[in-house]
Amino acid sequence: MAISVIGEFKDPTELLKAAKQTRKAGYEAFDAHSPFPIHGMDDAMGLKGSILGWVVLCGGLTGCVAGFGLQAWVATEAYPLVISGKPLFSYQAFVPVTFEVTVLFSAFAAVFGMFGLNKLPQLYNRLFKHKSFSKKATSHGFFISIDSELSDDEVSIVEFLKSIGATNVSGVKE
Repeated sequence: MAISVIGEFKDPTELLKAAKQTRKAGYEAFDAHSPFPIHGMDDAMGLKGSILGWVVLCGGLTGCVAGFGLQAWVATEAYPLVISGKPLFSYQAFVPVTFEVTVLFSAFAAVFGMFGLNKLPQLYNRLFKHKSFSKKATSHGFFISIDSELSDDEVSIVEFLKSIGATNVSGVKE
């Protein structure tokens, strides 16, 4: 049975120090929760850089190729029209639409890539059962949660969180 142990900290500085200590202690499946971003938390938790930029780049390149390719195909193959003696493949006219399709595909890649990387929508999380967490997490609470697949780890995790200054420490089971 999977379990999460959650501990509350009094301010962002304490939470940042606790995240560093949790990472040093070897815990990998942990998360820090605060009502606002805390500078340095990514480094303290050992998080890697996001790949969202690459996802957006791939979306933009796909849009650029799709927009330009569709216009080129339409102008030369599907509906070839000679207008004012201009060549069929008049790429200068394709620039505005290509730009717009690039921006559109980039925006879609950013939104849906963010949803995918954040595992959203997440309709259920066992931490929602914790009374203190559900009341304070979005307003004035600072928490660290450590996940474990073994229920035997609960006691050692509770002791660890208390040793690094957590208050209101408890386990939340499925």
